Amino acid sequence: MPKLSKSAKVKTASAAYPLDVFYAAAGLKLPRITEIDGATMLEPYRTLLVHKGDMTPALENHYGSSIHIQILQMHNKRDSYTREVVLRLDGSERPIEFGAIEIKLDLFVKKAREEIIEGVRPLGAIMREYSVVHTSRPSAFLQIQSDGVINEALELSGNMTLFGRRNTLINPEGQPLAEIVEILAPAL
Repeated sequence: MPKLSKSAKVKTASAAYPLDVFYAAAGLKLPRITEIDGATMLEPYRTLLVHKGDMTPALENHYGSSIHIQILQMHNKRDSYTREVVLRLDGSERPIEFGAIEIKLDLFVKKAREEIIEGVRPLGAIMREYSVVHTSRPSAFLQIQSDGVINEALELSGNMTLFGRRNTLINPEGQPLAEIVEILAPAL
């Protein structure tokens, strides 16, 4: 393998990965996504997004309800499972988050993998149940202008300014368990 020169840059995933993969597959242009300083984000979005914890418990605490997912699209390639989803509140079915996630299935025990593929509960709830030790490493905080895809997923109309983050879940060995883009619906 050739060595990188000091001036060479290592390619990193975009702030929109893996959401950009779904848009590209559909032949769509991504909406306007701007990286912002998390400290300047408006509340309650700053509290919900600017932390190193999982989104599932943060959203469940904020809304006082458990959450389930609605899978919009998914791709299962051997040990990599990618899906575009809407997180919804149990009972009311209110959409509270839209996003995309790539999950490295080979890093989970068999029963957890089966639940992930089943696609009912968010990854955070499954990881909590199976005591999957990990850290959350947000790499970008985002301001997004909604488009038709996001509006349909979150049941919105018009051009809305939304907030989100790009996050990686890492196991104790330093391996990425999941790459995530999380875009919140307007919060109450």
